[in-house]
Amino acid sequence: MNEQETCRTFVVPALTSAGWSKEQVREQYAINDGKMIASPRRHRRGPALVADYLLEYRDDVPIAVVEAKRTSVDVAAGIEQAKRYARRLGLPVAYATNGREIWEIEIGGNRQEISRFPSPEELWARYCQDKEISSALERELVLAPFDARLRNADLTPKRPRYYQRRAVNEALLAIARGQQRILLTLATGTGKTMVAFQLVSKLRQSSWTGDEKPRVLYLADRNILVDQPKDDYFEPVFGDVVHKIGGGHAQRARQIFFALYQSLDRGDEQTLFSKYPPDYFDLIIVDECHRGSSSSDSHWRAILEHFAPATQLGMTATPIQEKERDTLKYFGEPVYEYSLKDGIEDGFLAPYRLRRVHLNIDLTGFMPEPGQLDVDGDEIPDKVYTPRHFEKALAIQERTDEVARYITDYLHQTNRLGKTIVFCENNDHAHRVAAALNQANLDIVAQFPDYVCRITDDDGRPGRELLDRFRKDDTDEPVIAVTSQMLTTGVDIPSARNIVILRRIRSMPQFKQIIGRGTRLCLDIEKGSFDIIDFVEATVLFKDPEFDGPPLRIIDDKTDDQGKLIESTDDTTEVAEPEAPFESQEAGTLARNGDDPIVTDEGQADEIQSGKKRIYVTGVEVFLWNDVHYQLQSDGVTLKMVRYREFVHDRVLELNLTPTDLRTQWATTKSRAVLRKRLHEVGDITEDDLLRKLDHPEADPIDLLINAAWELPLVSRSERAHRVRREHEEFLKGFAPEARAVLDALLDKFTEHGASELSPSALRVPPIRQMGTVTQLARHFGEVRDMHDAIDELGKRIFDVA
Repeated sequence: MNEQETCRTFVVPALTSAGWSKEQVREQYAINDGKMIASPRRHRRGPALVADYLLEYRDDVPIAVVEAKRTSVDVAAGIEQAKRYARRLGLPVAYATNGREIWEIEIGGNRQEISRFPSPEELWARYCQDKEISSALERELVLAPFDARLRNADLTPKRPRYYQRRAVNEALLAIARGQQRILLTLATGTGKTMVAFQLVSKLRQSSWTGDEKPRVLYLADRNILVDQPKDDYFEPVFGDVVHKIGGGHAQRARQIFFALYQSLDRGDEQTLFSKYPPDYFDLIIVDECHRGSSSSDSHWRAILEHFAPATQLGMTATPIQEKERDTLKYFGEPVYEYSLKDGIEDGFLAPYRLRRVHLNIDLTGFMPEPGQLDVDGDEIPDKVYTPRHFEKALAIQERTDEVARYITDYLHQTNRLGKTIVFCENNDHAHRVAAALNQANLDIVAQFPDYVCRITDDDGRPGRELLDRFRKDDTDEPVIAVTSQMLTTGVDIPSARNIVILRRIRSMPQFKQIIGRGTRLCLDIEKGSFDIIDFVEATVLFKDPEFDGPPLRIIDDKTDDQGKLIESTDDTTEVAEPEAPFESQEAGTLARNGDDPIVTDEGQADEIQSGKKRIYVTGVEVFLWNDVHYQLQSDGVTLKMVRYREFVHDRVLELNLTPTDLRTQWATTKSRAVLRKRLHEVGDITEDDLLRKLDHPEADPIDLLINAAWELPLVSRSERAHRVRREHEEFLKGFAPEARAVLDALLDKFTEHGASELSPSALRVPPIRQMGTVTQLARHFGEVRDMHDAIDELGKRIFDVA
């Protein structure tokens, strides 16, 4: 029997006899979507994790998985698969069977052969024992159905993913057990808002607060962080019971409240939050809880302390664990974590590629000539300026222009309308970068006036309107959003294809948040991966072994003052900076030692030492030193530096074709199109990239492929054309003079442009077009089919496969 026959004959009847109804057994259950395999312009999915059977006690309450194999296969072949699925779903037990044997696998425990499957009630009891579910409220919250009233764009129900269900249930169990401070850590782009919505929906169905519906406060520090969940999730389902607090009025006739810290505490004597009794709210959800009130001496912490009787749930992708800002100290260890690596592995987040770009001025530094003046006519202080000074203490216009040129060239090579976020040092830097990018793209700015825009907190309502347009998947502008801090967190931009880093980053949480701007998938516009372009060595933080894991303490980014390149393939260890002999304050830049303020941030110190104003310099030679490409490896974390030749070598060998096979497929029009498609699929290898990056424009792309894969000698296109005329003269003489003239012209076009000219489409452009229409030219060969055959035969002789 095959696997399907085994399931139908043995497995399903065995489950039925154990008491499992049809509704409780979900066949071919897809746990994830399958990892996205990245390439610059295209993407494809790897295989998804699919359990043969998911056993549910109630709808969306899984308690076991079953992996089935055909009768002729050893049952042991399914044990590891079953364990993997159960671990992913957080289940205590899994089963493997081949129809003749049934093996029970306790995750982290025993495995044994059993004679029958347990009943639903038996497995539910074991599930409760494993999860330590003992109270009626715990059982009620876990069994409460997930809310299916939200709709996707195609009007299908928006259902939570497996990890979102796990996060919801772990938080609910903590609530039922009376835990007052709860933390959920989920990577950026994995749907924390869905988790919050489902959690509130389940609580509203329960008896947690008796006969009254629970009063919930959703708290954040930016309008977009409260408006998006309110407008897109809560109001469409719960309607009028949802309210946003503001305007100084303490509204009480609602059940689900949204508020900004700033609205609740404006810094005056009569704070708005104090108008609510401390026990007014049953649950407070703190979004992006690593910010805002995360500092123990932040005045916003007073809001959480005022509502201390409430259960407080913190949600973040990047918990902080520093002396004065410790997410774990306030909320406790996470009850559930879902990392960036998990999201990429499951295919719910986009994988990334990295380009590290080095400018000469960043490697050598800048030292002014004696007496050199800045743009205001003031003498530039005599010192060596390095990347840590750039854009803070000193700004070089040519550096900004070269960055804009590189980004523009990159978009020309990839997608001029690929949405791009550029993170700058400060708002002034963002203004100058936006101006330089606008100047570099005047051709397309004429068509799309908002092609480049600055979006910062200084830009007010116009900036927020531009952000609303930028966030939409179906808008043509803005395309390049230049910012400093405003887009670092809490803004969903699924269509962002490029993340450009121009600001030095020391904070791991901030680094994760910036990278998270690109991790959302947007398959409606075929975005299955994204690119990071790093000008300032910020991405050395990728090398930290804890990049994807629990929160970090202060990290040394390993970049010296000369911006020296540190290859990401080296092994490095985490280095903690020594603690300063003073206590850092909320901003992390000013502290006190005795009665005198101390500046602790080296960038701010440089800015102060250079004078009260930033120095602007022009007339400096700046150019691209090099750019290095990195590929994300299969573990979802490691970045490996790859040279293009090595990349092509590996991809060509994946095709399992010999050099002769490649030349044969390349020789004729139809098979050449098939080979082009395969090259796109295995690595998005294009003819233009081969000619440009392998630096042999005189050769044909197929010869460059073969040279990269097997190091066979290169043959120029002119040499190939010359060989045909010399060695295949009889072939050419076999045609009428008019037909031979066409073939001679095609040889000339091949010499100039390559194999793409060996097709009937080349007959429609000069100089061959002057010889007649395609129909007229075909008559010189006999019929149209004869002309096509002659062109293909010419290709075979060009590539030595005739």
